[in-house]
Amino acid sequence: MSTWNPELQELARRRELAARMGGDERVARQHANGRLTVRERIEALLDPGSFREVGGLAGSAVYAEDGTLAEFTPANLVGGQGRIDDRRVVVAGDDFTVRGGAADAGIMDKQVALERMAHHERIPLVRLIDGTGGGGSVKSLEDFGRTYVPWNPGWEHVVANLAAVPVVAAALGPVAGLGAARLVSSHFSVMVRDLAQVFVAGPAVVEAGMGEQVDKEQLGGWRVSTRSGAVDNVAETEADALAQIRRFLSYLPSSAWGLPQPVASEDPWDRREESLRDLVPRERRRPYDVRTLLNAVLDEGSVFEIGREAGVAVVCALARMDGHAVGVVAHDPMVYGGGLSALGSEKLIRFIELAETFHLPVVHLVDQPGFVIGTQSEQAGTIRKGSRALAAIYQASVPWASVLIRRVFGVAGTAHRNAARHGFRVAWPSGDWGSLPIEGGLEVAFKRTLGDAENPEELKAQILERLKAVRSPFRTAEAFLVEDIVDPADTRPLLCEWVRGAYELLRTEPPRPPAFGPRP
Repeated sequence: MSTWNPELQELARRRELAARMGGDERVARQHANGRLTVRERIEALLDPGSFREVGGLAGSAVYAEDGTLAEFTPANLVGGQGRIDDRRVVVAGDDFTVRGGAADAGIMDKQVALERMAHHERIPLVRLIDGTGGGGSVKSLEDFGRTYVPWNPGWEHVVANLAAVPVVAAALGPVAGLGAARLVSSHFSVMVRDLAQVFVAGPAVVEAGMGEQVDKEQLGGWRVSTRSGAVDNVAETEADALAQIRRFLSYLPSSAWGLPQPVASEDPWDRREESLRDLVPRERRRPYDVRTLLNAVLDEGSVFEIGREAGVAVVCALARMDGHAVGVVAHDPMVYGGGLSALGSEKLIRFIELAETFHLPVVHLVDQPGFVIGTQSEQAGTIRKGSRALAAIYQASVPWASVLIRRVFGVAGTAHRNAARHGFRVAWPSGDWGSLPIEGGLEVAFKRTLGDAENPEELKAQILERLKAVRSPFRTAEAFLVEDIVDPADTRPLLCEWVRGAYELLRTEPPRPPAFGPRP
């Protein structure tokens, strides 16, 4: 009786060859460089035993004269489906042990298939990038026997996924060209400190094309890439990078067709934080620690900050309130007084687009003195980028809560919410707002009067004292120009009540993706 045992044995042999990746020597070199192999990364990322590989037999084969397989080199992209916290995900990882991650047999087709899979099955996509991530190699032109006009096969899926499913990416080694583009075309990106670098082209290409001599770390190390905003977060180790990926996904639904799911919280929703009464100094120019505020108001241990190294006066974080996921925006008075810069505006836009795509209610803790001013600010195009941030806030449709902690000034101050739609808003007694701060505007408004005075400083002090009464937030509340002034200690209970109502509202209609998603 004939059987299929020979074919099954051949199948087992080919799978074993694929599992060797680039061979023992190159695997040892990967480990010597302090990096895991792609299969080790996937195993560490996913729930144990959950990985189901797709395309594991793809690669380059050499056959003997009798037609039997003589050599096999697997494609340098390993991918498939698995689970993170028992939720399905698609993972695609570059294998640097095979041609340094440059384009090879089957890699483009596999990348496209995995991108398409995530989109059509409506599950998150994780890219583990190490090398050019599918980019070309000049060496391969000899194999092709020709050059070609560049194109990105399947890039339409990369773009479409940004409006459909959570996309996360990690730089786990030097990442250049198309690999860098895949990295940043995500909702969240992370790179490993001193192990990964991210650049358009590496040092050798930069020296040949620009005459500039730099090493990999100077060109695209974590300091450069995270402070420019090209990459969101830095991780201390590969394990930390994978943990950040798992944590980021925990706040989001599997797709834009779902809502973030609540988790059990041991932090009482009605916890009153009386220490907040003394957080904001009476001296208006003195800063305070905004992260103390976040940790006091949000569920204990739930704050996951994104992009801390870029646009640093703007703080963006995922967090939970009473177990419900929220997006949080705050302003750090330790940096530019919390003012909105060009880079901070770009960071704010991306974060709002993330919240809008995945239906995250936004909590805005406002201490905004206005746009950052000066020649560098003007050269950076702050007014244009700041106005784009304002437009993003006005276009957002997710539930929005604003707590006016202290300053709300000028055009940047108007970006604390869309004034034309309903939203939860309260102020603290430390609230201070207007077209511009009294201290700065007084010099302009009373320029002639002060210029004619015998003692300008004394007159300035008298005018400032008169205006102190006018700036009281209670006068604003009397005119119903702010909805309420609250005891800072009550901020958490009030926001927890609001977020429960926000999710009740979100559940009244089937969630759907936006017309188009965030742009990288």
